[in-house]
Amino acid sequence: MTDTMINEKNLIEGRTGKWEVVLGLEVHAQVTSHSKLFSGAATDFGAEPNTQVSLVDAGFPGMLPVINQICVEQAVKTGLGLKAQINLTSVFDRKNYFYADLPNGYQISQFLQPIVGKGTIVLDLAEGEHREVGITRLHLEQDAGKSLHDQHPSKTYVDLNRAGVALMEIVSEPDMRSSEEAAAYLKKLRSILRYLGTCDGNMDEGSMRCDVNVSVRKVGGPLGTRCEIKNVNSIRYVAAAIEHEARRQIEVIEEGGSIRQETRLWDPGKGMTRAMRSKEQAHDYRYFPDPDLLPLKLDAAWVESLKAGLPELPDAKRARFVKDLGLSDYDAGVLVSEKESADFYELAAKGHDPKLTANWLTSELFGRLNAVGKSITESPVSAKALGELVGLIEDNTISGRIAKDVFTEMFETGKSAAAIVDEKGLRQVLDTGAIDAEIDKIMAANADKVAEYRGGKDKLFGFFVGQVMRAMGGKANPAMLNERLKSKLAG
Repeated sequence: MTDTMINEKNLIEGRTGKWEVVLGLEVHAQVTSHSKLFSGAATDFGAEPNTQVSLVDAGFPGMLPVINQICVEQAVKTGLGLKAQINLTSVFDRKNYFYADLPNGYQISQFLQPIVGKGTIVLDLAEGEHREVGITRLHLEQDAGKSLHDQHPSKTYVDLNRAGVALMEIVSEPDMRSSEEAAAYLKKLRSILRYLGTCDGNMDEGSMRCDVNVSVRKVGGPLGTRCEIKNVNSIRYVAAAIEHEARRQIEVIEEGGSIRQETRLWDPGKGMTRAMRSKEQAHDYRYFPDPDLLPLKLDAAWVESLKAGLPELPDAKRARFVKDLGLSDYDAGVLVSEKESADFYELAAKGHDPKLTANWLTSELFGRLNAVGKSITESPVSAKALGELVGLIEDNTISGRIAKDVFTEMFETGKSAAAIVDEKGLRQVLDTGAIDAEIDKIMAANADKVAEYRGGKDKLFGFFVGQVMRAMGGKANPAMLNERLKSKLAG
């Protein structure tokens, strides 16, 4: 990102002028697979501690790692989804450091030769703005275990269920300049991973975690010293951590201090970051190629076959919804943000007006689901049922106003729209004779207002529409009612 791309709204006002925040994210995404990266141990979430640990995961002497082909395939598919370079030769390295929950005393990772190189992600920002952020690399690595500090007053317990689980570390370029852009990046990355089926993106279960690199500089100045905020586990916390850390760094510099390169933790309870340790450099980890693993060599034809089998991804689907279905860029973006929502919409809109279906999904169904805390996969109104409701509006069986009442009952009872309409006799009246008869009654009962209308008080038209609709239980066809009413009021 160049200085010419500076957006004034992203700048932070300090005591000494305006500051620019520079952000890069490192996302650890757990690979969707039934077994670990180098062993056959299971990866199920929530299992009893230390029940999914092989001798390889536990670091027993003489145990040799064996690469999991599915994990490799998932990493390549992710790289392809990020429009990234796939490296046909990559190397696994040992990254050496000590943690109690890292049995080998090293992590098998990748460093100089990762499986995936440079790529891009398009951010979806406010007011329909889109902007690219570069991907530096994606590499495969093992996860560590988990230290449990709250199980005993004086002891730390270790659970190795996560040890050896395959992670994709996806590293961005330092192209982001605000917490809004960082949040948009994470949402888009999670969406792509879910469309591909390579990671479930559940941050609350730890299957997607984020390290945030934050630095500040005066506008147009050299890059500042960065601090890394480790293991932030929600998009909301990432945004809050960035806001706090940027302000903290600006205050330190403006008070005459300097920023130390260090690792920090986000404390959501206090709403602040705190120092954890000085930031390690690559040489601190003493990387070297793992002697137990040969270089990973991929067949170009196999990579091409994976590319050919990729699903339609969010950006392509949004563009299609706009071009072929006539949706607004905003509505299309809302619908494709989650694969389940896009699939639901396409099924609901099949054979029906795409814009009308989108309106009912985004306004009515999403609103109801949000109110009760349910996802689209838990909707009591199925995609087919919503499409049937839209169909009843399209063929004038019911009006849009009646449809809202029908939808409420559908959501509460799970009944079909047609059943509710038939049970309650809600079909629109399309008989001009019946509509004319009600209009005549209302005009006769309100002769004074008829005279006022004919005298130029046009706003009374709405009064007459309301009176006839009320008399007919809201079942008069609105277009037909308006046409007949205008004719009769004209005298």
